[in-house]
Amino acid sequence: MIVGRHAPMPDRAPFQYAILRVIPDIERGERLNAGIVLFCRPRRFLAARVALDESLLLSMAPNADLERIRSHLELLPRLCAGDPDAGPLALLDQPERFHWVVSPSSTVVQASAVHTGLTDDAATTLRGLMARLVQRDAEDGSPR
Repeated sequence: MIVGRHAPMPDRAPFQYAILRVIPDIERGERLNAGIVLFCRPRRFLAARVALDESLLLSMAPNADLERIRSHLELLPRLCAGDPDAGPLALLDQPERFHWVVSPSSTVVQASAVHTGLTDDAATTLRGLMARLVQRDAEDGSPR
């Protein structure tokens, strides 16, 4: 028995993430969480997931341009993945793509402030953030 030694810590890596929000009317200031973008430089991981609750959005903004909003949201995961068909921004390196996605904008889809954390598995962390912050799954993991 070794006294004073601890079990090794899992190899955790720092990550950054932002919530992707739909703001249908800038003047009203209301927003709807619609996705997460997560960047973990040590793991060379950059990905975004989106899920738009269209009925909730329409209850907030009956005249929202769903097609335009859907189009914008659907582009973000492709940009993060480096899909060459997503345009020239997708050809930038991962840090540049992340910073472009989370940079302040005045469009209907905006990113929150960037938050940080540590992760053992970036893909699992992204799924967990989506469940908690976008899909609003219950604490026990059951669907809303």
